Amino acid sequence: MPSSVMPTSTSGGEPHVPAAVSTVGLRKSYGDKVVLDGIDLRIPTGSVFALLGPNGAGKTTVVKILSTLISADGGQAQVAGHDLAEAPAGVRAAIGVTGQFSAVDGLITGEENMLLMADLHHLPKREGRRVAAELLERFDLVDAARKPAASYSGGMKRRLDIAMTLVGSPRVIFLDEPTTGLDPRSRHNMWQIIRELVTGGVTVFLTTQYLEEADELADRIAVLNNGKIVAEGTAEKLKRIVPGGHVQLRFTDPSAYRGAVVTLRDVTRDDEALALQIPSDGSQRALRSILDRMDSAGIEADELTVHTPDLDDVFFALTGPTGIPDQPKETVR
Repeated sequence: MPSSVMPTSTSGGEPHVPAAVSTVGLRKSYGDKVVLDGIDLRIPTGSVFALLGPNGAGKTTVVKILSTLISADGGQAQVAGHDLAEAPAGVRAAIGVTGQFSAVDGLITGEENMLLMADLHHLPKREGRRVAAELLERFDLVDAARKPAASYSGGMKRRLDIAMTLVGSPRVIFLDEPTTGLDPRSRHNMWQIIRELVTGGVTVFLTTQYLEEADELADRIAVLNNGKIVAEGTAEKLKRIVPGGHVQLRFTDPSAYRGAVVTLRDVTRDDEALALQIPSDGSQRALRSILDRMDSAGIEADELTVHTPDLDDVFFALTGPTGIPDQPKETVR
């Protein structure tokens, strides 16, 4: 597609960072079932983008389309500067894909898996061995390199899978639920690997069912529901579109507590604990307003805590039966 169709900057986006992945109006149906209903995305180079959604929302379908495994029914997309429809070979040469279903062959060793991948990328034998050795060391797999991959733990297999993906030096990596089934330690190790990839200039497109994972890793998050992107933004901005945020004040002096009740008015009281909850979006402006009102009345709290909704709250609110009305995704950019 012409480059003019996919601008490298958008209002509210990163104007000087080119897009590693961009889509306009991406559509896909299977019979009468609409899986993707006009998906618009722009993912800056060298960032982590997380796509969230309930099971069956279409996350894996997006990955399959962008990695050229299946074709879209409509819309346009570019990956690593290549038009998906006009230059699929260019896309495939620039990407790596790994997911919950590993490409690792358990019947051969980790090293043999790596060398097989080097052959698939048509690397000369010497170059293939050098790249394999470097990646096995980078992913802490040297001691297990000559053992059958079937003997590896889940975390080791996942590290080997990503190491195999990196043989071709991809510029964009699609990680489709890469930590599903891993124990907490292995999941945290995988997070560190993803951070290191991005530090090296790789763009990571992540789908995950772990909201903590998206919160921890992603520069931007999009929520996919019923075939549409229902919200997109940073984790912190997404949390602010969900009601339930509040500031909690605790007092040790009953008279100060009673004064705060009169001064702040719109509060939820806990007279036994001498605690108040004031609705708040967690912003600096809202917090300053509360403090200014207390200062004007000469009231001082002994403890102040800001509570904001987490991504679990966002996810359930956006993908529930009613969703959050009147919250177009532009409001959280």
